[in-house]
Parts: sequence; structure tokens; C-alpha cells
Amino acid sequence: MKLVLRWFLLPVLIFTSAVALAVEPDEMLPDPALEARARALSAELRCLVCQNQSIDDSNAPLARDLRILVRERIAAGDTDEEVKRFLVERYGAFVLLKPPVNTRTILLWLAPLMVFLGAALFLFRYLRSIRRVSVDTTQGLTKEEEEKLRALLAEETSQKPAEN
Repeated sequence: MKLVLRWFLLPVLIFTSAVALAVEPDEMLPDPALEARARALSAELRCLVCQNQSIDDSNAPLARDLRILVRERIAAGDTDEEVKRFLVERYGAFVLLKPPVNTRTILLWLAPLMVFLGAALFLFRYLRSIRRVSVDTTQGLTKEEEEKLRALLAEETSQKPAEN
């Protein structure tokens, strides 16, 4: 049991320690309430280098600069919205992990839905065409095919010797 716990906890500890190292002690604000605000705000901002991480999780130098900038703005008395607005004006809406829905970002929000609907339409048409092909193959024989089949069966039965 102890061995299982060790092997389970080891990766968890390694992962959490790497994330904890992203925010360095010299970046932290002395006031715990302001630091908590800065951490919450940093979790909502995208690292412009990593792009799939928040600046709170990233070890990139630019993410460090952004964390320091966020803390400076908070220490200067800016609200969270003012800090976000400042960063959006400077870096664009891409800096937000959850950009707002507006005319500039509507395609960003609708693209996954359009891809999903396109894939569903393609799948629907594909499955419908398969069903149509399978229906076509189960239709009866034409008169010519029936005559050929009868002739072949008659020929086969006439060639078999009579069983007694």
C-alpha cells in the first residue's frame, strides 16, 4: 500500500511543485489579499509565449514580466477590470484566456460550433449514402437476371446424376 501511495504521490508532487515555481518569491506582494487578487487575475491571463497556459502557470520570461506588471498595477490601486483593460489595450484580446464575445471575437467563439455542425452534417450525409447503397443492393433481380439464374439452375440440375 505504501509503495502504491509513493508512486501515485510522486508525479502529483512533481507536477504541483513545477506549477508552484512559476510565481517566484520576489514577485509576490507583501499583502496576502492583494497577492490573492494577483494570483486570481494571473490565472485569467494567457501567456503570449506558451499560449495554452496562464501567466500564473508559465515559466516564460514574458509571463514573469506580465505577472510583475499585474502586481504593479494592483499595488497602484487598479481594479481587476482596469488591469485587464490595460493589458488588452497593450496586447489585444488574445491575452485573455476567456475573451469577451463581441464583433471582433465572434468568429473565435463560433468556430468550434461551425466545425462541429459541419462534421455532423458530413457524418449524416455519409451514413445516409451508405444506407442508400445497401438498400439498392437488396432490390430484386431484373427479368434478364432471373432468366439467366433459372437457366443456370436448370443446367446444374440436369447435369447431376439421379440419386436412388
